[in-house]
Amino acid sequence: MTRTVNGERLFGDREKEILRKMLWQVAEFSGVEILTYCIMSNHFHVLLQVPDGQEVSDSELMRRYKVLYPKPTKYQEASAAQMAKTLESGGEEADAIRRKLQARMGDVSEFMKAVKQRFSVWYNRSHQRYGTLWAERFKSVLVEGQGNPLQTMAAYIDLNPVRAGLVSDPKDYRFCGYAEAVADETRSKKGLIHIWSDHGAKRIDSALNAHRLLIFGKRASEPGLAASERQQALKVLGKENGCLPKATILRCRVRYFTDGAIFGSQEFVRGFIGAWQMEKGRKYPPKVNALRGADWGDLSVINGLKRRVFE
Repeated sequence: MTRTVNGERLFGDREKEILRKMLWQVAEFSGVEILTYCIMSNHFHVLLQVPDGQEVSDSELMRRYKVLYPKPTKYQEASAAQMAKTLESGGEEADAIRRKLQARMGDVSEFMKAVKQRFSVWYNRSHQRYGTLWAERFKSVLVEGQGNPLQTMAAYIDLNPVRAGLVSDPKDYRFCGYAEAVADETRSKKGLIHIWSDHGAKRIDSALNAHRLLIFGKRASEPGLAASERQQALKVLGKENGCLPKATILRCRVRYFTDGAIFGSQEFVRGFIGAWQMEKGRKYPPKVNALRGADWGDLSVINGLKRRVFE
């Protein structure tokens, strides 16, 4: 997740559409898979599946490179032609090009850097603006790649426009993965099927049904969480041992999903304790913290969050 400077609401429909296209373009170049996403007026979320080390042929390198320039200038066309010629010739210069391009692939940081830089250039030019567009480095959470953790994170992301009061049903919000899947967009359908594959979802209709049941719980026919219900939810959560159904709590803002660092089953989170301790330079290993406030099942995080979890 990443946010604009000062949280300014800078993105209208046109800006969201450009950013949506850039997300897919850079994902194809990077070789990562977008499982779902949501673009709001001052921030966006994206859930990525990052493949393990992959061999990329020269022809595939050039195909991905050209994806970044769907309407190339004459200079860009000439540059791509020269790059292809160098790769075909081989040698040290070709190896340097391969290393440079592959270093930008299969990496979350490089993906986000490319998206944010490309969109910043477009936005500033289009709005006669200069300077920083994004507030800070993006926030990232490592999510267990199957089952309850993945499905819960995806539902939380797709419910952003409902929490913001823009729609009562995320299928009506153009700029999220769930709405694209409902609208029969192939890439978003593939992502949703992946999210629900461990539930036997091999077809989009079963994946959509499973996702909708998680989003709305038993209240599938009702609109989004009303303000009065949200206040009641927060009231319950303020009590010790307060617990709500997952479908209800997902329509509140839950910082576990942006600040939890590592998110998954207890076993999954425990497997990253050593690496996280080393990366953060901590003297003592962190604890595995169960999520509070709802029936989360086995979900845990490595960041317990001392400050308020629900906002």
